[in-house]
Amino acid sequence: MYFAPDSKMVFPCFCKVTQILRCEQKFREIYRPIFSIAMRSTFFSAAVAAFLLTAPLSAQNNPVFPGWYADPDAAFFGKTCWIYPTYSAPYEQQVFLDAFSSRDLKTWKKHPRIIDTAAVKWAKKALWAPSIVKKGRKYYLFFSANDVHPGEVGGIGVAVAKRPDGPFKDLLGRPLVPEVHNGAQPIDQFVFQDGDGTWYMLYGGWGHCNLVRLKPDFTGLLPFADGSTYREITPEGYVEGPMMFRHRGKYYFMWSEGGWTGPDYRVAYAMSDTVFGPFRRIGTVLQQDTTVATGAGHHSVIRIPGRDEWYIVYHRRPLGRTDANHRVVCIDRMLFDEKGYVRPVRITK
Repeated sequence: MYFAPDSKMVFPCFCKVTQILRCEQKFREIYRPIFSIAMRSTFFSAAVAAFLLTAPLSAQNNPVFPGWYADPDAAFFGKTCWIYPTYSAPYEQQVFLDAFSSRDLKTWKKHPRIIDTAAVKWAKKALWAPSIVKKGRKYYLFFSANDVHPGEVGGIGVAVAKRPDGPFKDLLGRPLVPEVHNGAQPIDQFVFQDGDGTWYMLYGGWGHCNLVRLKPDFTGLLPFADGSTYREITPEGYVEGPMMFRHRGKYYFMWSEGGWTGPDYRVAYAMSDTVFGPFRRIGTVLQQDTTVATGAGHHSVIRIPGRDEWYIVYHRRPLGRTDANHRVVCIDRMLFDEKGYVRPVRITK
């Protein structure tokens, strides 16, 4: 509710705000210092009243933590949510990864440099797009490195640690996927376990997406029943940033479209009865809002443990920012309709 900042309304407004304060604990915590000053003053100005009455009742939480970060992968380990993002900087500076943890999705603790290129001898630059999983008592961090092209050393690597905050050490001493297959640049990997215990990895840039089957110890790939190792599952409009999850018996395949440096970056999705598809584009889930932010994309999805409550974790570019690497991590609620389709997400502050 809003009131005009008219000085004749100062006292009624003050009373109304007092009522709001009694009902809204967070509002009281935020604005208590201002009210304390105002009540000691002989003149409660219209400007102060206007500020108090037009401010939001809840604190703004997006972006969820400070700094330039992108490509977030999120997961719950116990009751703690962890986010592993790319440190958003030029490739030559993008040589480490930080992590962030929270028990309420609002207050985040930074865990700096959980891995860097000193721990990955074959990675000379550009660690990015991490994907985290826990298996047994260990944590496995999959990552892209070197922005590999044909003839270059790089691709998708995997590191291991005893704790979610590391330090992570290179598991193989070489890339897990070092080459281009089916036209898919080996980047932007996402790892997940199917209901039957099988571990899969989706990955791919340059408009192509592959699905591979991982060995149980993550040291290599296993062939599919038909003898192939790299199965292309590229849907219409796919560019990069794939991820997958299951919900009510369906496989949801999501990906990013558009250019990552531009405002048209967005997330689309498809559904299927099997992990292999076919996946046909259904619609756009996440995109820019020119009143909030641009370039919303490259995301992950989390479900609150024990609840049918889902959130999308993604990056976007603040309004007015034109530098390609000026990206921040945000979280918004993701809902399904009665038929299981994902409702378009409205990005918020």
